[in-house]
Amino acid sequence: MSTLWRSTTLRLAALVFLLQVLAAALLLVGLGAVIRQQSRTQAIDVVETLRDDLVATHVAGGQGALVEAIRLRLSNEVGRGVVVALQDRDGRLIAGNLRGVPADARTYRAARLVEVLRRNHAAPEAAFLLAVPLKHGGTLLTGVVVESDRQFLALLERASLATLALSLLFAAIAAWLATRQIVHRLQGTVRTLEGVGQGDLARRVPPDNSGDAFARLGEEVNRALARVESLNGQLKVATDALAHDLKSPLTRMATALDRVTTRIDDPDALSAVEAAQAEGRRVMAIIDTALGISRAEAGIGRQSFATTDLTAMVETIAEIYEPLAEEEGRTLVVDAAPGLTLPVHRQLMDQVLGNLIDNTMRYGAGTITVALGLSGSDIALSVADEGPGIPPHLHAEALRRFGRLDEARGGYGAGLGLALVEAVAHLHGGTVELSDNPASTSGQPGLKVTLRLPRQQAVTL
Repeated sequence: MSTLWRSTTLRLAALVFLLQVLAAALLLVGLGAVIRQQSRTQAIDVVETLRDDLVATHVAGGQGALVEAIRLRLSNEVGRGVVVALQDRDGRLIAGNLRGVPADARTYRAARLVEVLRRNHAAPEAAFLLAVPLKHGGTLLTGVVVESDRQFLALLERASLATLALSLLFAAIAAWLATRQIVHRLQGTVRTLEGVGQGDLARRVPPDNSGDAFARLGEEVNRALARVESLNGQLKVATDALAHDLKSPLTRMATALDRVTTRIDDPDALSAVEAAQAEGRRVMAIIDTALGISRAEAGIGRQSFATTDLTAMVETIAEIYEPLAEEEGRTLVVDAAPGLTLPVHRQLMDQVLGNLIDNTMRYGAGTITVALGLSGSDIALSVADEGPGIPPHLHAEALRRFGRLDEARGGYGAGLGLALVEAVAHLHGGTVELSDNPASTSGQPGLKVTLRLPRQQAVTL
């Protein structure tokens, strides 16, 4: 779940959703608060105005004038929604339209919302009520019925809840549409980079004339890809030139050394010449491997992919190395699933498999096992031995170009064999894994090198 929340798209969708819901909630709550406050203010104004008018009448004409004013006020159309009650000093009702007066009504020095029961009404109603003490000891109660306002506000609350529920739905739709639009705008860039990752350096992001940030992103990606394509072309030219410039003098040197061996009789001199020849061949092998790694890492060679019977390839390479293994007193075993085919660079795959077997013969011990089969969504090609292996903390160093593990495995080398394996694996969209050999019976951990290739295009015959 924590990984899911790291998704920028999901977080953006959540932000849009939350902002939409927050905006709707604030609007509904604010609208309800304004309407409630407005209703309360208007009601209190009516109550206070009625109080002032009746008190003025009482001051001018006494209690009789006040009772007559109350009767007239309640008898006309204007008084339909008002509440008026006049009590004597003992709390008895002298005039008004209330059936009963709240016991604590005399304490209502400020307008208070209470339930009252008016004459000719069957049910209590909500009203704002205000009490005014009179000089003769009585109390004047004035108020206004707000039952319809309360019902309207209750209806508004229910409508607000329904609206808020709809806003949740609309916010979710808005979040989905916003993220979908972003993903849609980025699809062209993503597909282009996927194609480039598969070796199509000529791919470009489709042009977009909108002028927004996504259009600029596409332009910058295209500019970077054009630069990468140019550098890759230069690399190809440079590597080809380097191969030619280095191989030519090395070849001439090897030819010269061959001629020298036919003209000398001194055993020491002949031994020195043969050592020079061996070093020359080693330098040539290093150059070939280094150039192969550089070209594979640059994606050069994908155009040479061809559907290959991997089973037949493994068996052929094993037949070539089997006599060499026997000379070393070793056994080479092949465990390959039948009829597995996959588009690969055959020459590089031959070189990789040959390097792995050669490494086991040079650094390992015991039985050499070459295995090929399906492993989940991959095709797994592995070479294992029963030698001292490589400690786990040195696996990364073993895969590094020119990584030297002589102290771990003995012998000598340029440190390019496993680096080439990893480069070729990446060229094919795969990975390389180093591990101990679980089938080792020699008492040593052994080493198992597994090349995993995606099998989307694999075919089992």
